Amino acid sequence: MTQKTVYYTATTLDGFIADPADSLDWLLVQDIDADGPMNYNAFIAGVGAIAMGATTYEWIRARITEGTEKWGYAMPAVVFTHRDLPTVDGADLRFVSGDVAAVHAELVAAAGGKDVWVVGGGDLAGQFADAGLLDEIVAAIAPVTLGAGRPIFPRRYALRLTDVARNGAFACARYAVLGPRTTDWSA
Repeated sequence: MTQKTVYYTATTLDGFIADPADSLDWLLVQDIDADGPMNYNAFIAGVGAIAMGATTYEWIRARITEGTEKWGYAMPAVVFTHRDLPTVDGADLRFVSGDVAAVHAELVAAAGGKDVWVVGGGDLAGQFADAGLLDEIVAAIAPVTLGAGRPIFPRRYALRLTDVARNGAFACARYAVLGPRTTDWSA
């Protein structure tokens, strides 16, 4: 199996990963089969390192502080941020800023032959794609719309559908990232 950099995420039907207040409440009430197609447990078993944006990290950390969640990652995590952020006890964390390409080789090495997971958000995944470093997007599409919020992938890219399945309430799709597109979609 070849190591990949994968953006694995959930989205609303209208293409948002979080609402305007950065809440994922819409996601946490959806029905999903933990052992079903494209499930999280099977995915995370193949992940050796993770990359996330500051907003995603702060959302997770807030839930840890509230006592509703624990740090759920045994592998190294790199958080892309321009701010000083508090750490989480027991987490293998590194805070970085700047170009994702400069950090990608370190993520691949830390992953030890397993995949690198771009946890979020959509703009961070787009930065990996812009650098030619994003191989796949795996999206679980929920039966809900938000009308506004954080877009799943705020870029113009061509993708190739490689797999599709239903898992509970979600339509799940796996895409190979082909490359950026402008107005010429014939290329």
